[in-house]
Amino acid sequence: MNVHSTKYKCTECGKCCQSKPALTIHSRSHSKEKPFECTVCTKRFTTSTNLVRHSKIHSGEKPHKCHLCDKAFSWSSDLNIHMRVHTGDKPYKCSLCGKIFSDPSNLQSHKRYVHSNRRPYDCRYCAKLFKSSLDLKQHVRIHTGAKLYSCRHCSHSFTWYRRLKTHLLKSHNEGTWFTCHICQKKFSRRGNLKQHLLRHEAVKPYLCSECAECFYTAGELKHHEPKHSDFKAFCCGLCGKDFKRKECIVKHFNGIRYLGV
Repeated sequence: MNVHSTKYKCTECGKCCQSKPALTIHSRSHSKEKPFECTVCTKRFTTSTNLVRHSKIHSGEKPHKCHLCDKAFSWSSDLNIHMRVHTGDKPYKCSLCGKIFSDPSNLQSHKRYVHSNRRPYDCRYCAKLFKSSLDLKQHVRIHTGAKLYSCRHCSHSFTWYRRLKTHLLKSHNEGTWFTCHICQKKFSRRGNLKQHLLRHEAVKPYLCSECAECFYTAGELKHHEPKHSDFKAFCCGLCGKDFKRKECIVKHFNGIRYLGV
């Protein structure tokens, strides 16, 4: 009931929390305070729980194993959510559009990205706005080149966790491949397999509103849309040069770092 009252209300954004500790943790999303530091890679976190969860990336500890597909997880809660892949259970429903989800975090992300235009987080390098602090953190790596995820088998490190997972599969045969039942092609991510299957079915669900061209994935449509506009969403915070596409500004920043500017 505290969530529906103003007892523990954030003075920055108006969000109401369950308790005073919850409000303290929430306030760190505004203050950027991260008191918990990983002793391996020095990455910092707002809560001790997030630090413990992160630490298992380095240790590789995955004691919770699925008895149907042998996929393993660091946390029992992750295993419980994973089991819905096999059962088809989707208990979380969006009150705005009726779409259902197997994971509550996916429902929250859906509401934030689909039903809200609020973008309170801005990049200090290029001033681009984001809907969540996580999106901002991931974006900033474009500018800093930080590689937070290290392979425990070799010296390779990666900017994105998904790249580490792919590396572990391809180089060390660790993890689970997702295989196409039609052509037997393998994928490191379930979402990539789903997109691949659309090509076998010749389904192109994403339509460009400007030229009516259809695409297999939202990523392909997003990459196509700048052709119809002169708007340049990416700006270099060092030289002020503007770019239409993210990959162009990434290449630009890599060049700056290489030259030592």
